[in-house]
Amino acid sequence: MIIIKTAEEIEKMRKAGALAGQVLSYIEPFVNEGVSTLELDNLCAEFTKNHGAISAPLNYHGFPKSICTSINNVVCHGIPAAKDTLKNGDIVNVDITVILDGYHGDTSRTFMVGDVDEKIVNLVTRTEKAMYRGIAAVKAGKYLYEVGRAIEKYIAKFGYSIVQTYGGHGIGKNFHEDPHVLHHFSQHNKIRLKEGMIFTVEPMINMGQSNQVETSTTDDWTVTTADGSVSAQFEHTILVTSGEAEILTAR
Repeated sequence: MIIIKTAEEIEKMRKAGALAGQVLSYIEPFVNEGVSTLELDNLCAEFTKNHGAISAPLNYHGFPKSICTSINNVVCHGIPAAKDTLKNGDIVNVDITVILDGYHGDTSRTFMVGDVDEKIVNLVTRTEKAMYRGIAAVKAGKYLYEVGRAIEKYIAKFGYSIVQTYGGHGIGKNFHEDPHVLHHFSQHNKIRLKEGMIFTVEPMINMGQSNQVETSTTDDWTVTTADGSVSAQFEHTILVTSGEAEILTAR
């Protein structure tokens, strides 16, 4: 069931979303060569706590850290670790979700470390643009599948692949709510959008032509591209309105 948020809930979601965006802005200068993803996790956790909020991923279904850090061929759900030190030429997605006053804000960004190969720079830049294409398709009265259609139309010309195993999601009091948001066109997303709906748009785009992914059998969390290609992702939490969608996690 899709929950339509009340005016009071929307205001709380604005505050939670704003804080999630602030965490990403705060961590940006620390994303450098030689820094471990565990250091990034500790910094984000401390910043979140100091702002009166909770790091939502920590202990969520057993996830062991406060943020997700996904490097290069890791698509999503990478676990921060002291051994994972950022290197020149890496890309890393930092995924932040906070709980403030009982409501969630969820956002992510792929950072580039040092001198990154031009092809990978293009992937990152185009993935962010794809997210905004999807967001631009959101308006009350339209169908949810327009999000996936817009992303797919933009990405198709570059020869990349869109991960279909994971998608966006409704969000509010709960980390994950209905609807499930596909980042490719599908009639399964023939859901009429209504004012007050809140969900994430978070396309994961692989440089390779395969959209197949694999989940680690060691930690049961880390998702990688099946062909080893690099993957990028960007994410915002958005509110459906009668006009343009409102980005609650804008930075």
